Amino acid sequence: MKWTYLVPGMIAFLMFSALTVEAASSSLQNFEKQRERMVSVQIKARGITDENVLKAMRRVERHRFVDQQYRRHAYEDYPLPIGEGQTISQPYIVALMTQVLNLDDTKKVLEIGSGSGYQTAVLAEICHSVYTIEVIDALGKRAAKLLADMGYGNIKVKVGDGYQGWEKYSPFDAIIVTCAPTHVPQALKEQLAEGGRMIIPVGEQFAQELVLLTKQKGKLMKDAVIPVRFVPMMRRDGKPY
Repeated sequence: MKWTYLVPGMIAFLMFSALTVEAASSSLQNFEKQRERMVSVQIKARGITDENVLKAMRRVERHRFVDQQYRRHAYEDYPLPIGEGQTISQPYIVALMTQVLNLDDTKKVLEIGSGSGYQTAVLAEICHSVYTIEVIDALGKRAAKLLADMGYGNIKVKVGDGYQGWEKYSPFDAIIVTCAPTHVPQALKEQLAEGGRMIIPVGEQFAQELVLLTKQKGKLMKDAVIPVRFVPMMRRDGKPY
């Protein structure tokens, strides 16, 4: 019989490794419980009924899209900073904006304002393909890497001016805008497919309204959803639209 002898330092290392694995497992289980509570209390209880949306909100790990210092708050009922003066939206708003678009696995969606990539991931859980544009280089590159690391193969990320949309891949069945211009960009109107839907916050910084636009016979029909407060839609030079 062959005996293996462990020196004290090795024993301590193995004990530390075991405790680290146990702590990580416990943390993941805790995040899962928080995510389920988020869906039940913040989203489902407020009237979100689309099962595709509820499943996506349960699957996407919001804590992975925020900095380590904010992770304990990842499933709370408010937005969080993600750097560069931007935020990750309140979970309910993410769910609401997704639900009103009536999405399924046949849809091609354009997102303006990738931000952390969280809304992008929720869309990718439901839709056939997602095209997302982020004007801030650091955020766009970080979101692209994280989404790729998480295994999303149905997302294309572009760093650029979302005001111009992404004509190459248009028309889109749905368009979702997560930053607020003072008016609806003409390019986005043109790139929305017939019968398609666009959800967008519109207005000045402290007086915005979330509106749903539906294209019918080439014309856009407008429905007000709720008052909101989003970061402004920015140009590449940092000036707001």
